[in-house]
Amino acid sequence: RGGDRRRRVDAHPGRLQRVVGFKQGLGVVPQEYAQDGFGNISYITPMTRTVFDTALMRDAIAGPDSRDPLTVSCGKPDFIEAAVTEEPLTGQRVGWRPRLGNSAVAREVVSACEGALAALSSLGAEISELTSPFGNPERIWFVVNGAYRLAQFGHHLREHRDIMCPTFVRQLDRIASCSAAELYDAIFQRTCLYRQVQSWFDTCDVVAMPTLSRSAVPIDQDFFGPIEIGGEPVENIRAAGYPYTMPFNLTGNPAVSLPAGFDSAGLPLAIQLIAPIGADAALLRAAAAFERACPCAQRWPASSPP
Repeated sequence: RGGDRRRRVDAHPGRLQRVVGFKQGLGVVPQEYAQDGFGNISYITPMTRTVFDTALMRDAIAGPDSRDPLTVSCGKPDFIEAAVTEEPLTGQRVGWRPRLGNSAVAREVVSACEGALAALSSLGAEISELTSPFGNPERIWFVVNGAYRLAQFGHHLREHRDIMCPTFVRQLDRIASCSAAELYDAIFQRTCLYRQVQSWFDTCDVVAMPTLSRSAVPIDQDFFGPIEIGGEPVENIRAAGYPYTMPFNLTGNPAVSLPAGFDSAGLPLAIQLIAPIGADAALLRAAAAFERACPCAQRWPASSPP
């Protein structure tokens, strides 16, 4: 899977392994294999060490393909030019959202992101906090993605349940009772979510937020159980751990996760930048400028965190 997973491990490599994770906007990179060519929520998104490498890979794989209806009317942005153009961000309006429907975010995450915002400000960007209400879209994701996966893989449950990933089996079992009306209600809510996100860009060119609400969870974390943030139990990992990434798989906005430092245990932290539909090159340009200006982008994690 791409997109959300490339910015998140188990689902968060971009954020937890200190690499650049760029999810292009809907229709930029063709997915001729997609079974749902019109309602897709996954993306082909490479992970790289640098923004320039992201641009090189994106230049190789982007462009229209007649087998993908979402790409046929899309042009191909000049990703490489965007990554190498050394221009300040003077006048760029950056909105800051420390939370996105989640109840908690680790203080070290906020501090790292505030440092990243200071780097953007030093480049001429104008930073302001966005305070408009935003509900956690986990239920939309659960229904839309769950129904999609059940249609893809549900037929394997009868013969292969015992050898399938238990977490995945539980997800399929949970969605099996969903009705067609519930599915379409979630699809309608997805459209409302899209329109809400696009309204941010009436006053902003880019929106910044944490990539995840905390550093890496333990390897044996229960996917359905509460996680800890700041020593306190909160919601499950999708609702509380990475509420910042799944909305943009649903809306199709381009998004990039960039290294922003480390926590006290030496684990990577990241900031995520979101741009309007069609502004992939502009987002890549801002990411490259940040990478050049932010010292933490050049740091590597210790081989064995304390």
